[in-house]
Amino acid sequence: MSARASPSPVLEVSNLRVQRSGAVILDDLNWKIRHGDHWVILGANGSGKTSLLSALTGYLMPTAGAIGVLNRRYGHADWRELRKEIGLVSSSVRQLMADSEPALQTVASGKYAMIDFWGPVKAEDRARARRLLRQIGCQQLADRPWLYLSQGERQRVLIGRALMARPRLLILDEPCAGLDPAAREHFLQFLQNLGGQRRAPTMVLVTHHVEEIMPVFSHVLALKSGKVLASGEKREVLTEPMLSNAFDVPVKLRCDAERYTLDVTNSVRRVI
Repeated sequence: MSARASPSPVLEVSNLRVQRSGAVILDDLNWKIRHGDHWVILGANGSGKTSLLSALTGYLMPTAGAIGVLNRRYGHADWRELRKEIGLVSSSVRQLMADSEPALQTVASGKYAMIDFWGPVKAEDRARARRLLRQIGCQQLADRPWLYLSQGERQRVLIGRALMARPRLLILDEPCAGLDPAAREHFLQFLQNLGGQRRAPTMVLVTHHVEEIMPVFSHVLALKSGKVLASGEKREVLTEPMLSNAFDVPVKLRCDAERYTLDVTNSVRRVI
């Protein structure tokens, strides 16, 4: 049976609602990811992207609705074990790393989904961590402490860490934040290559920028004010009217060789 023919989705969100202190953060959100698809979550600041990720990874309890991941449902499965099936690369993880921790140990700790892993690293885990460092082009960084890694190197090491547990779902929360243009492009090409591998995990990229949507990403979920603005195949969803609505400003969308560029067509000059 092919991956796409699998009867159960990788992720399924049904009527998800998150409300805190009278404020509705996510409102009746429905979303499904099937095997073989790679998604982008797109939206302006405050659209609900971070809250959705927090709910998917078990850090934010829903007020209503259901979340199913890999044929298991939050509330009916051990979320600590389920979290190991989901690789997460985000600034929240990056900021928790110890400055003195070498890259090899950072990668190896991903097997247990633990930060500041202090136990001895097993020989087989060390060997796999070295293989992953080679895969992400960072084999020369094995003994380098976290403090002395560049932003781009840190992002790659965190992907290696996420892959250590052989996740079936890899969530990338604004992974290009803080990267200079060259480092960003190198990182995006790395994601393109990773997503094209035969046994690649399903990828979900969270971003504000259409320029970061590589050809390997097939679907887009657009959020606005905690609701689904649009959801579906990239070529159908990623349009000028939708993006203008999402960001509340007229935009011009260009596509060249399956890469996108967005221009604001009627910006107001602000005097500071």
